[in-house]
Amino acid sequence: MSKQLRYKTIGLMSGTSLDGLDIAYCEFILNDGKWSFDIKHGKTFPYSEEWRNRLKNAHNISEDELNKLDIEFGHYLGMQTASFIQKYQLKPDLVASHGHTVFHKPEKGYTLQIGNGEALHSHLSCSLVYDFRTQDVELGGQGAPLVPIGDQLLFKEYDACINIGGFANVSMNIDGKRMAWDICPANIIMNPIAERLGYAYDVDGDWAKEGILNDALLKELNALSYYNQIAPKSLGKEWVIKNIDPILKKYKIPEKDLLHTMVEHISYQVSQDIKLTSGEFLFTGGGVFNQFLMKRIQDKTQANVVIPSPKKIDYKEALIFAFMGLLRLRNENNVLASVTGAKDDHSSGKVIL
Repeated sequence: MSKQLRYKTIGLMSGTSLDGLDIAYCEFILNDGKWSFDIKHGKTFPYSEEWRNRLKNAHNISEDELNKLDIEFGHYLGMQTASFIQKYQLKPDLVASHGHTVFHKPEKGYTLQIGNGEALHSHLSCSLVYDFRTQDVELGGQGAPLVPIGDQLLFKEYDACINIGGFANVSMNIDGKRMAWDICPANIIMNPIAERLGYAYDVDGDWAKEGILNDALLKELNALSYYNQIAPKSLGKEWVIKNIDPILKKYKIPEKDLLHTMVEHISYQVSQDIKLTSGEFLFTGGGVFNQFLMKRIQDKTQANVVIPSPKKIDYKEALIFAFMGLLRLRNENNVLASVTGAKDDHSSGKVIL
């Protein structure tokens, strides 16, 4: 009889939407070659205005300033994690940190997530795994998306997993292979528009629902060449600055109309990329709380849209990075070449024991 193995792991996730640092404490059990999990505790540490601005503008600072920010953000991650551990009286086997993406240009051979490992680890009394993307880019991959290994091993009961955060992305099995890609920008565009109306995000999508569709803007967004590319492919902030921002600046229309048109854009692109006419599609990420967006997605597909518990919506990505860190310590593959386009499946992440 095989022995049941249990692991206690903490995952850290800071997404491009800049709404805060997600920390999840998860227990994983390996039994007869199959993984199961439980998200025991989850907490989001909202960024202060200072941290939001520093992370938002990190791509525009000097190399020395960026190195300083990397170390300071590493200490920030470590202090928040130590506070989380103390609050729940935890004894984790390891912490796995995604860091915060500043640059992502795999076509030029580099990606950068700040959150210095040594600085972070100085606040911990357990192992740390971090920097999951660099190795994949060095192997010729996109360095993204990374969560499909978790979708494949932890959420296999679903026909597809869609996350709507800063960007919307999808993961599914196609012809026996796990495939995944970034679909389109989402909260990275919507949240700054909502901020101009006085809130960090469009609560329930109410403002978008009140807005009016701008057909010309929608057509121009949907015509972007990225949407005709085949996977593997991924998006980053640089792509938004170069391709989306100039389009939005041309249209002098009310914020609510911008939000409404973006909802139509996102829902259309998501529906185009999940063309299965049936099946169970799991949706997670902050965008799922936008009820208007989710209704428009459901209106455009015949699939069964599954919205899980708030804990899974909020912490699925942190959960999966916790799982990826665990796989790394077990020296098992945690990045899929079929997803990223790298030379081979591989076990990625730097380790500090």
